[in-house]
Amino acid sequence: MQRWRGLEDIPQDWGRSVVTIGSYDGVHRGHQLIIRHAVDRARELGVPAVVVTFDPHPSEVVRPGSHPPLIAPHHRRAELMTELGVDAVLILPFTTEFSKLSPAEFVGKVLVDRLHAKAVVEGPNFRFGHRAAGTVDFLAEQGKIYDFEVEVVELYVSGEAGGGEPFSSTLTRRLIAEGEVEGAAEILGRPHRVEGVVVSGARRGRELGFPTANVETLPHTAIPADGVYAGWLHAQGEAMPAAISVGTNPQFDGTERTVEAYAIDRVGLDLYGLHVAVDFLAFVRGQAKFDSLEALMEQMAADVRRCKELVAAAEKP
Repeated sequence: MQRWRGLEDIPQDWGRSVVTIGSYDGVHRGHQLIIRHAVDRARELGVPAVVVTFDPHPSEVVRPGSHPPLIAPHHRRAELMTELGVDAVLILPFTTEFSKLSPAEFVGKVLVDRLHAKAVVEGPNFRFGHRAAGTVDFLAEQGKIYDFEVEVVELYVSGEAGGGEPFSSTLTRRLIAEGEVEGAAEILGRPHRVEGVVVSGARRGRELGFPTANVETLPHTAIPADGVYAGWLHAQGEAMPAAISVGTNPQFDGTERTVEAYAIDRVGLDLYGLHVAVDFLAFVRGQAKFDSLEALMEQMAADVRRCKELVAAAEKP
C-alpha cells in the first residue's frame, strides 16, 4: 500500500482512481462496507482504490479541545485498510486553512486535480467542505461536471452491541469508555487495541510476582474503563495471553491512570522501550482497593486464572 501525507506526496503521474473519504476511525464494520465497495468498484474499473482521511480529527481544528478519543491510530487504520484491499491512503493535514475550503474547492483540489477520481464511494450522510456544506447530492452534481461517478453505500449495521443501536465510531467509543469491550469488538469485528511504548513504572507488579508491561499510550487513545481485562499482549511479532489492568492503582494511592499488561506464564520477558499493542477481549472485574496486600495478591492470582480461561476459550477453533 502507498501512504501519502498531503497532496504533494501523490505521484505526479498518478492516474484515475476510485476514492472514498472519511475519518474512518476504527475501520468498524460499517466503514468496512464502504471501503470494500470502493475496492470492488476499483477492481471492476481496473484502477487503484484510495482512502482519503484527515489528521488531526477535524473537530479538533473546528472546535479546539474537542478531539475525540481515537479508536485506532492512522498506522493501524492503514493496516486494516490494506487487509481490505486498499491501494493507497492519503492523510490530509487538517488545518484551519484547509477547513475553509468550500465543497467545490475540495472537489477540485483533491478529487479532480490530484486523485483524478473515476468514482467516489460514500455513505449517505457524508458531509465535506467548509462548515460541512457539501453533501452526496452536491458531489454527484460535481461528478457530472468532472466525469466521475458517485456511489452511495448504506452503512447501517447493527447487532447486540449498544442494545441494537446502529454501529458507529461514537457508539464504539462509548462502549470502550464503559468497559464494554465485547460490544466494541462486535462493532469493530476484532478486539479493541491500545498501543504504545513500554516504559518503566513503579515495578510493584514485579515485586508481587506479576511483572507487567506499563504501556505509555498514544495521544488521544480510547482507553477502556478502569478494571481488569483478559486479552493479548502483542510484542516482537508474538501474541501472548494477558491479564490487563487499567486504572490508577488505588491499592497504592496512585493518581496516574495507566494501562499494564501481564503476559501470562511468561518468565524473564524484557519489553522496555518496545512498541507493543494490547487487545482487550473481555472485562473481568472493576478496579478495587483491598484490605491487605495478601488479599490483593490472592485476587490477582484469581484474575490471572480467569483471564487465562477466557483467552483459551476465545482461541479455540
